[in-house]
Amino acid sequence: MRIIGGRHRGRTLRLPAGVSLRPTADRVRQAVFNVLEHGVDWPGVAGASVLDLFAGTGAYGIEALSRGAGHATFVDSHPAAVAGIRATLVTLGDMDRARVHRLDAARLPERPAGAIPPATLAFLDPPYRSGLALPALNSLLPRGWVVPGAIAVVETATGEPFSLPGNAVTVDERTYGAARVAFLRLE
Repeated sequence: MRIIGGRHRGRTLRLPAGVSLRPTADRVRQAVFNVLEHGVDWPGVAGASVLDLFAGTGAYGIEALSRGAGHATFVDSHPAAVAGIRATLVTLGDMDRARVHRLDAARLPERPAGAIPPATLAFLDPPYRSGLALPALNSLLPRGWVVPGAIAVVETATGEPFSLPGNAVTVDERTYGAARVAFLRLE
């Protein structure tokens, strides 16, 4: 896995040992960022505050930092994934613009006030067919993890049942092989 664009383009992402991951394919990540930069009515990645839930390798959030995001918060429940993300951020020199939390993304607590900014862009890439996207989405606005009007990019398996929370509107949806990616605005 590698970073597709921005100042860290071509750099490798660490795959944490002992963690069963299904990393998002480079071509899917490139397509997602193309939509974010050209297709969604949204100010763009530059300067954005990003939240990467079910982060795994941290690919989405690190890609956003590489493309000029102002801050990224990573959330994963596996200690090896959290350690891998931290190590990658240190290697890239981006630890000062990031926070990494070992939390259950489907059961987020209140956002720590002052510690991290609420996100304007959230990536949710739960394990396919886990049903975890909806509980995670339901906690984002009420618990202060995102601002009203934030964009949430949700990756699920093609054909996987997926319900929108009451505060979300689909602004785009794409299928890339085994992946379905929904771009939602959270109101």
